[in-house]
Amino acid sequence: MRSETVIPCLPCRHLDDVLPFYMALGFDVTYRQERPNPYAAVVREGIELHFFGLPEFDPTQSLGNVIVLVPDTEALHASFAAGLRAAYGKIPVSGIPRMTRPRRMQGTAGGFMVVDPGGNWVRISRYKEDADEPSPEEGRLARVVAAAARQADSHGDEHAGIRMLETGLARHADAPAAQRLPALVYLAELRFRTGDHTTAAALLSEAESLDLTPADRRALAKELATAAELTTDLNPPPPTP
Repeated sequence: MRSETVIPCLPCRHLDDVLPFYMALGFDVTYRQERPNPYAAVVREGIELHFFGLPEFDPTQSLGNVIVLVPDTEALHASFAAGLRAAYGKIPVSGIPRMTRPRRMQGTAGGFMVVDPGGNWVRISRYKEDADEPSPEEGRLARVVAAAARQADSHGDEHAGIRMLETGLARHADAPAAQRLPALVYLAELRFRTGDHTTAAALLSEAESLDLTPADRRALAKELATAAELTTDLNPPPPTP
């Protein structure tokens, strides 16, 4: 006996705006029609989304939101990222479409956001009954990063996240290097996302200069990988002739 199923139906300007994007994420197009009205369906394992086309629709004004609960946000993000790189040569991190990195967020389960070409937010979170809060042992800057992620990633307000991180870094200037690095790298990412590449590069340089122990580097492998990706994005290789 089948249980109930809920399928979100999201707006877009044209089906050809959203379908290639979702195919890059690993979805299959299982249905498409143009008449009497544009309509399509995509499926990826247990995630099914439907779309309807409105030529006059403005993606920047979209209120479309979907919450997707998964057991492993890191694995799904890695799969999405690989597909986006293969299709577009990079992961879009600003504007529409875009995708954030998995992070803990104050007051809610950790995860990441995908904003599709229709301006719809697909919020990927882990199955978790309580909030994914940093522990006291991680220091106060970890809580600042989680609060900034709630504003910048979940609410889409990068400037609020920047203010929180800059205030936190100034207030906790004596924090150990291992606690400062995640805040500096996330601040560099937000500066990059808002187009301030000069400040982003300076922040990455500051992060690189931190005196980290081998144990710190093992514990911060994810943040160091993010810093390396941002450095590459700031200094892309010349195009192949």
